[in-house]
Amino acid sequence: MPAILALESIAKRFGAVVVADGIDLSLNEGEALGIIGPNGAGKTTLFGMATGTVKPDSGKVLFAGKEITALPPESRCRLGLARSFQIPQPFSGMTVFENVVVAAAFGNNEREKTVYSRCADLLERCGLADKANKRAGGLTLLDRKRLELARALATKPRVLLLDEVAGGLTEHECTTLIALIKDVRAEGVSIIWIEHVVHALLATVDRLAVLHGGKFIASGDPHTVIKSAEVAEIYMGIAADA
Repeated sequence: MPAILALESIAKRFGAVVVADGIDLSLNEGEALGIIGPNGAGKTTLFGMATGTVKPDSGKVLFAGKEITALPPESRCRLGLARSFQIPQPFSGMTVFENVVVAAAFGNNEREKTVYSRCADLLERCGLADKANKRAGGLTLLDRKRLELARALATKPRVLLLDEVAGGLTEHECTTLIALIKDVRAEGVSIIWIEHVVHALLATVDRLAVLHGGKFIASGDPHTVIKSAEVAEIYMGIAADA
């Protein structure tokens, strides 16, 4: 069975800065993969190339065995590839509920009225039910992150890419988030999660990969990877946090 999502020999540079140096990445059906690395390592750019918001200089993106390198982001979304953004990007003038409805309807080519019930359920799951009628522009940063997750889930993804959704959360909020992500995975969604809160990854993912200098320098069992000498030397702060 082919990987549900694969990046083959993906390369990208911005001027003299190489953010992806012929990267190969594969995600199996039902797998949860964590990615760590310092700021500027190219983690978010990798998500951009996977979802179509960033064009790679070379290489291929495949979804369920079919090449999607040339497809625009909305087409990839409708195939089942969804993401959250590290910096939340809601429609500020719309309500929280309207934001999720737009994602559900546009992301699946569904009529607006048919998604209302599912959107209400998602707001409940993501802890936003009491803010459904509030303008998204007035949310706190943490609630905006919750909205990012709700909007991504509203598209009914087969693959969910999470970009630092745990940053800034309290321990209780992080525990709730971990439980939600485990539930999403139990429903059959494959996940790649970029995160600096390493204990959240260790509680959730099957495999951990370390991105540094445009390449993956380690990949494997999360607890083994995070304790490796190379990772400890380069990411001492992250290893200490774990």
